[in-house]
Amino acid sequence: MKIALHWQILIALALAVVAGSLTGTDGALFGIRFYDVYGFFGTLFLNALKMLIVPLIMASIVSGMANIGGGDNFGRMGVKTLIYYASTSLIAILIGLAMVNLVQPGIIDGEPAKDRIGLAAETQEVTAKVEGRGAGDVAEVFLRMVPPNIVSAAAEGQMLGLIFFSLLFGYYITRIQSPQRETQVNFWQGVFDVMMGITDLIMRFAPFGVFALVAKVVASTGLEAITPLLSFFFTVLVALLLHMFVSMPLILRFVAGVNPIRHYRAVAPALLTAFSTASSSATLPVTMECLEKNAGVSNRTTSFVLPLGATVNMDGTALYECVAALFIAQAYGVDLGVAEQFTVVFIALLTSIGVAGIPAASLVAIVIILAAFGLPAEAIGLILAVDRILDMCRTAVNVFSDSCGAVTIAKLEGEKGVLAAEPALSRS
Repeated sequence: MKIALHWQILIALALAVVAGSLTGTDGALFGIRFYDVYGFFGTLFLNALKMLIVPLIMASIVSGMANIGGGDNFGRMGVKTLIYYASTSLIAILIGLAMVNLVQPGIIDGEPAKDRIGLAAETQEVTAKVEGRGAGDVAEVFLRMVPPNIVSAAAEGQMLGLIFFSLLFGYYITRIQSPQRETQVNFWQGVFDVMMGITDLIMRFAPFGVFALVAKVVASTGLEAITPLLSFFFTVLVALLLHMFVSMPLILRFVAGVNPIRHYRAVAPALLTAFSTASSSATLPVTMECLEKNAGVSNRTTSFVLPLGATVNMDGTALYECVAALFIAQAYGVDLGVAEQFTVVFIALLTSIGVAGIPAASLVAIVIILAAFGLPAEAIGLILAVDRILDMCRTAVNVFSDSCGAVTIAKLEGEKGVLAAEPALSRS
């Protein structure tokens, strides 16, 4: 009997925690470090997923736009998608705001926690990465939408520019005459089908890739790194869980009118892949496959909603930015009033979209928020010890929100059969 893919990945996750804890960074066999082996196979799996991103995004958006048809259909779906993304990100940030004020993780025994926690060792390295970054990066998002060289933008991973070009290309396919239109539609649909076939092949090796990626993280950070920051860690984790298991299921039930349990089952492989890779873009091929094959969402919807969501819809990231910034303010003894906290909410909402395509995106966004209140960039060193693990958690929330968005938009567009039956997750 074949074990369902999501169970294979869960078993790999559990084994990875054990293996990473036992071997650490120095464990070796025949002179070869286990840590290096984890790194090799983890990078190989991640590279295989990233290899799919550009052709898959182009093919899915172009074919999806061609299937949507005229401008009215595109405009209607676009407005619904943007309203959904803005609403869920705002809900996530408000949940984070409530949790960080309720728990106050930056206060220990009535005193600011800065001196008790201490800055992480790699603070200077990260500060150098974000040096010179600021609110101007949010404005640059509009420049990245229209790249001067689409091939260069694709090579550099500037997904926003690639998405914008693909939307235009797909739209204007619908404006040309036959038989050229049919030729273009068939070509891009063929490319999309091929890319989904390759995705299916790569996902057969997902348990091994997940094992390597997670084992490397556990081996390098160790579970003891969390101890001084347990209050902050669990504040973020509980807020993410509330968004993922309370607010999003309510949207699925009352807006989309579907069974949330079926949705969790349908997207389980994508969530586990997102957790292990900590990359929404790298998980995109898996998310598309889960929603089309397991949830019954049409390519017309997934090809528009998901690539856009993987680039601009960052619920988990926005929530984390808000909690991290307020935690640092508390740890430094800075008391932020209601007006200042809603300024944090507004900046977190903007930066979760605007800085998504630049290095150290979440940390850059946090630095922008800190700068708004006169706190030093070095303060991010307070959270670096747990940033990697929380990055994995918030990426899973980002991907889950994208998947809920695709289902919600599909139902609002009148699609039939979405999550109407139990998903077929028996594939090995």
